[in-house]
Amino acid sequence: MSNKEILALEERINDMECKMAFQEQTIDELNDALTQQQLLISKMQDQMKYVVGKVKNMDTSNLADPSEETPPPHY
Repeated sequence: MSNKEILALEERINDMECKMAFQEQTIDELNDALTQQQLLISKMQDQMKYVVGKVKNMDTSNLADPSEETPPPHY
């Protein structure tokens, strides 16, 4: 191999190492974002369970019966 070919190969190796470093950084950033999203989803699921429990235990006597409601004036 000539000196020119060796330099070209070294340059390609350096480029690949640089790209790999950027890819590793991107993977780490995506992993962090995914972790944060999963924590948020878990928190939202807990909140939804709480709200659903509150709605299920809500007293329906305060709600109007649709059959007793008069139709709105535009009917």
